[in-house]
Amino acid sequence: MTETIALQPSRIATTFEALRAESKTAIMPFVTAGFPHMDTSEKIVLALAEAGANGFEIGIPYSDPLADGPTVQRSSQVSLENGTKLVDCIDLVRRVRAAGVSVPMVLMGYYNPLVRYGIDRFVADSAAAGVDGFIIPDLPVEECDVLQTACQKYQRDLVFMVAPTSTDSVLDGVAAHASGFIYCVSVTGVTGARDTMSKSLPEYLEHVRSKTNLPLIVGFGVSKPEHITEIGQHADGAIIASALMNYLNAFPESDQPAQAAHYLCYMRGDVDL
Repeated sequence: MTETIALQPSRIATTFEALRAESKTAIMPFVTAGFPHMDTSEKIVLALAEAGANGFEIGIPYSDPLADGPTVQRSSQVSLENGTKLVDCIDLVRRVRAAGVSVPMVLMGYYNPLVRYGIDRFVADSAAAGVDGFIIPDLPVEECDVLQTACQKYQRDLVFMVAPTSTDSVLDGVAAHASGFIYCVSVTGVTGARDTMSKSLPEYLEHVRSKTNLPLIVGFGVSKPEHITEIGQHADGAIIASALMNYLNAFPESDQPAQAAHYLCYMRGDVDL
């Protein structure tokens, strides 16, 4: 499947430079590939892009996740039951790129499927499809050399997660190895919509900022327009995941792409739910 083509460098750096210049906070939706079905997840990505999403985190379904709360876990389970494989997630990105989606797209998944696929082959195929980077929650920075080497070879970004409990040594390691952006987990625990952001979020983000000049993107618990506003005072963007999925689950599958676009506009503060 690996293609020999001229690769476009990762879009992440230029995108966030442009957003910073305009003082805009990025909103990056999380979409599980293959949930509720692959054609619907594709339509949801296209609708969100049309509505102005600044980037995407595309979830690779996995049977034994460690960072996912119940909403995202359920989406992975349904996707796996639908037969979704790693190659299908790469092909999803390929199709939405062909349809004109130009914002950054990052694959989020766990390390074992990548190893079975072949690390170099995985990064090469992903790059050819238009993937800009990768988030691998169960890959410690101390063990990232193989994947990082492949990312550098194919000009992809390797994004690391940090948390309020991350030590200075971990933060220093992430700062030394990461590219694209840093995923700042807002709370200890797993993904899931929450009513309020942590009161210690500003201090935590300030500490991470002291270690790196990369954009900081906040995830876990982002569920209200007020959260986006608050995050924008201290970081460069936010990822919306469980809250978006919970909202869409209340609608028939056929209505979900249009409702996803509506929800993005709501989170941006443009409309009411």
